[in-house]
Amino acid sequence: MGTGDLLSVHPTELKFQFEVKKQSSCSLQLTNKTDKYVAFKVKTTNPKKYCVRPNAGIVLPQSTCSVTVTMQAPKELPPDLQCKDKFLLQSVVAADGATTKDITPDMFSKEDGKAVKEFKLRVIYIPANPPSPVPEGSEEGSPPRASVLENGHQNMSLFDSVSRSLEDPKEKSSEAWSMISKLTEEKTLALEQNQKLHQELDLMKKQMSKSGAGGFSLLIAMLVGLLGILVGYFFN
Repeated sequence: MGTGDLLSVHPTELKFQFEVKKQSSCSLQLTNKTDKYVAFKVKTTNPKKYCVRPNAGIVLPQSTCSVTVTMQAPKELPPDLQCKDKFLLQSVVAADGATTKDITPDMFSKEDGKAVKEFKLRVIYIPANPPSPVPEGSEEGSPPRASVLENGHQNMSLFDSVSRSLEDPKEKSSEAWSMISKLTEEKTLALEQNQKLHQELDLMKKQMSKSGAGGFSLLIAMLVGLLGILVGYFFN
């Protein structure tokens, strides 16, 4: 679509990313497919709300001109994101070699019988932050599945509490740090237990070397005992 047979306009609607207290811009491409110089002018029903650059100009024969429309930062969200603002693009044949300085308001007056072409554009608001999609594997309205901590057993209650305390500003920071300290203590105990097991294995190797063939049975018995200790530590 375009302004008669003078200019083609793309896009045919002005779409703005709407966000409160933030400016938004969109561009128009005006294409002159004729062999004539074409003057244009952009008008709006709400000039205080929008800034058009350039709001008037000359499109050379077989060329394209870009127009940027900037919407001032809105103070509030309109009902249902509906906008009644309109834009009007007027175009008329200009003299060969004309420039922007040659444009006058009288050029777009229909009173003198000039063939002024007009094209109307409506304004559409697009939400800047659309709703997030439902996470895969969960139903709409239900929270996503909690991740599983792999440490010999599945227990996320302590880590979930730490996360909530750190993310929620209403929680007391002392509670979060107390939980972190508890996790650190458990890690230290695990390292100490690991070191103790290594020491006992070294002792078994020495005893097996002294006992000869009979030491193999002793080694099996001690390994079973150590396995029982590990199972009791990680799963209790």
